[in-house]
Amino acid sequence: MNKLTKTEKTNKSTESENIKESLDETDMTIALAGNANVGKSVIFNELTGSNQIVGNWPGKTIERAEGKLHFEGQNIHVIDLPGIYSFSTYSMEEIVSREYIAFEKPDVVINVVDAAVLERNLFFTTQLKEMDVPLVVCINQIDIAKQKGIVIDTEKLSAALGVPVVATVAIRGEGLHELMEAVNSVAHNKSENKITTLEYGAEVETRIKSLTNRIESEHLNLGYPSRWVAIKLLENDPEIRKLVESKAKNVVHYSYKLAKEIENIHKEPSFSVIAAERYSLANRIASGAQKQTEIEITFSERLDKIVTHRIFGYVTSAIVIGGLLLWTFVIGTNLSNLLSDAFSFFTPVDPQVSGTFVAILWNGAFGGIVAGITLVIPFVIPFYIMLSLIENSGILTRVAFMIDSAMHTIGLHGKALIPLILGYGCNVPAIDQTRILETRRERLLASYAVTFAPCAARTIVILGLVAIYVSIWWAIALYALDILVMFTLGRAALKVVPGETTGLIMEMHSFKIPSLSVALKQTWVRTKSLIYFVFPIYILGSAILQGLYAYGVLNPVNYILAPITVYWLGLPMITGILLVFAVIRKEFTLLMLVALFGTHLAGVLTPTQFIILALVGMLFTPCLSVLSKLALEFSWKASGTIAVANFFTAVIIGGVVYRIIGLF
Repeated sequence: MNKLTKTEKTNKSTESENIKESLDETDMTIALAGNANVGKSVIFNELTGSNQIVGNWPGKTIERAEGKLHFEGQNIHVIDLPGIYSFSTYSMEEIVSREYIAFEKPDVVINVVDAAVLERNLFFTTQLKEMDVPLVVCINQIDIAKQKGIVIDTEKLSAALGVPVVATVAIRGEGLHELMEAVNSVAHNKSENKITTLEYGAEVETRIKSLTNRIESEHLNLGYPSRWVAIKLLENDPEIRKLVESKAKNVVHYSYKLAKEIENIHKEPSFSVIAAERYSLANRIASGAQKQTEIEITFSERLDKIVTHRIFGYVTSAIVIGGLLLWTFVIGTNLSNLLSDAFSFFTPVDPQVSGTFVAILWNGAFGGIVAGITLVIPFVIPFYIMLSLIENSGILTRVAFMIDSAMHTIGLHGKALIPLILGYGCNVPAIDQTRILETRRERLLASYAVTFAPCAARTIVILGLVAIYVSIWWAIALYALDILVMFTLGRAALKVVPGETTGLIMEMHSFKIPSLSVALKQTWVRTKSLIYFVFPIYILGSAILQGLYAYGVLNPVNYILAPITVYWLGLPMITGILLVFAVIRKEFTLLMLVALFGTHLAGVLTPTQFIILALVGMLFTPCLSVLSKLALEFSWKASGTIAVANFFTAVIIGGVVYRIIGLF
């Protein structure tokens, strides 16, 4: 198999505006569709390189990835649809995918299928066939299938499905040239491509055709194919039922009658019958196109048994999570120190509280730039690289599976572990990552829990105040207390936010050696959106706040907060301002202390005050960039509610711990 050569890709450009403009000048649009973890994103990255942008689907919080490919003289617009398992209305990902295919009408849809689990993936392929779209099936990861003794005859599969089928190993670029040739052929020979219909059992198929004829006779112009609408009505899809009912109630009544007939024959709900028909069809097609040979148990399968074992699985999960955080903090701390020293060589970056107005604003803005560079680059980028490697290897899904029962105690499931882990790098991308959860309720609960995760900036405060001036064991104790608070308050929030927790459904693909190039591309896509969002807030917020403080505007804050900071928390009067600065950037809690009192902080604070200040700073109201992200994802009301909850949590727990320490 040939690889897609470098000359067939466009020159790389990191400017989103240029990419957006070039996307408008396209000769063809293709969409990648398929289940999660089938290598769809790898194919997308291999095809588009750095010529891609990531945003949201219009009016939705679901991520949209699109890019550009230059192939055989054509500019091709590539859309990476969310990984889904059906075209139902159970999740926003499923809705945006089916609406895009139906209404935007891409020239070709590439259905990416995992060769090792062909039958399971063909369940979604049958639904794409129902949509009557120009289709090419990409059988990916055939190398892993061969290791399991699975051999797929692509010609037989193509004949059964009635569409071109191409085998690939996307992670190595194999077969991508043949894939694009097949796509090109389908796109430019649409009149010659006869779309074959996959028919189901007689009892179901007869009623599908009858309802399809009724829909076509009404000339409803729904945008969706008539056969697909008929099947959805028989499945009792609420969105489609509502859409058809607004135009022809008699069609909906007729679908009820037919669905009832199916249920009487099979003694099951009609949606279950149709799902069974799809699985039966997928089984017949897969059985006719693949052979299974006898093989020994692979190393991957042996490893799988260990990482999902009821005892060793938890040990493995702890090692993976602990190793990820240790890697991040060790690498991040060293890089942060190097970058901080480099910037200090040019000019000090401590907060400036005196001098000319322009100098103070410049110092604040420059400090914001430095904070972004010394926190995002050293902590977040190594974190994302390692997370991508772990994620692409297949072990992260196993960890999520093992942690699922623990996560249910706070109304979430195992997938929520991923954004929680991300929160230890930075809360902003972690909240963004909650989009992998199915419902708004779960995303909101997960985002609330994320705001308590000690990000890189909070870690600087904990290490700089407690580990240095008290002991490393007290710093570790604060982390342990933070996890306890996260789960306790998550449990409380579960009682307040109505709704039910969904079950965990995740595709656990086989273990594989991750690609560093793919991990680096994923890291850049995740990091650049963070840079565009966080840096402006850091820069403007730091400049404005330093200017207000330097001219005495914030001095009354110390007196207003004194009943809390001095009398309840046992801290010095100045800590009122420190907490205000922490809302802009968490590490300002430490930097302001150093700016005002120098590095000899042991003469200013007692060991107990170091602990309480770090504890309150860790649990206190999230920084401005996090609050802005919460408002963007949910609403300002939700963002404000979380901010107030964090504030009172920090104050109450800080005061209680202060009194407990005082007893000893």
